[in-house]
Amino acid sequence: MAVFLVTLKTWATWKTGSTAMLGSLADSGLDLIASLATLVGVWIAAMPADEDHRFGHGKAEALAAIVQVMLISISAFGIAVRAIGHLMSGGETTAAAEGIGVSVIAILATLALVAWQRHVISRTGSVAIKTDNIHYQSDLLLNLAVIAALVFDQYLGFSEADPLFGLGIAAWLGWGAFNAASEAVDHLMDKEWPEERREEFLAVLARHPELRGVHDLRTRTSGAVDFVQFHAAMDGSKPLREVHQIMDELEARIESEFPGVEVLIHPDPEGLVNEVGDAAEELLPELKDQA
Repeated sequence: MAVFLVTLKTWATWKTGSTAMLGSLADSGLDLIASLATLVGVWIAAMPADEDHRFGHGKAEALAAIVQVMLISISAFGIAVRAIGHLMSGGETTAAAEGIGVSVIAILATLALVAWQRHVISRTGSVAIKTDNIHYQSDLLLNLAVIAALVFDQYLGFSEADPLFGLGIAAWLGWGAFNAASEAVDHLMDKEWPEERREEFLAVLARHPELRGVHDLRTRTSGAVDFVQFHAAMDGSKPLREVHQIMDELEARIESEFPGVEVLIHPDPEGLVNEVGDAAEELLPELKDQA
């Protein structure tokens, strides 16, 4: 789909001379690179853990996103420079009908792609495809902006519309690059889950009758894989074999509510005092009361 749109918009940019269309072409070109980078990133991230990468290869998706961010930023800068030059020189656009027709075709094609991506997301839950889906949704707005620029420029006589819309597209690409960079950095820096998801996770734990408390809960996401580790407060009089069985039950509950999550549980006797002489912070009692 990206190859098709790049070919179509290359012809339309040559035909119309529109800065807004050039911006849309650049975005489609980046879509092509992003799709290839996403393919490579997902392929590597899906590789099983090995001796050199014991936690898997999930961060390959974040590295692929960083490459995309660099390309998007360069493209946004180039479009902005061209738009400013167009404003200063008073360049003109032509062939509005062809440009609008190409944009309409691009909108229909993108709608089909977005629908297919949502189908894939519903079956796989892929973070990379979710990000790509959001990016293609923004393409719908970009194509509408191209149509508006050509209409204002050639049919309504507002000659500055095209470069102004070009600047708007450059700003949109820059904003998208910033958001993508933020998410990629979060993955690389092992940012904690959102507070709502942590609370949901604790609520699952609270339903187990043998679990007295939880502390030192740590979470992170690497590609499509979530990692969780925590200390579980247990009745200190229980034998090790029974504690191990309870840990297996906890892992099964977590897996049913959070499929694919990697869990590491450290059981502690209830009321354990840590190294500095203070009782460990308990996160679970209030949730158990609610449950």
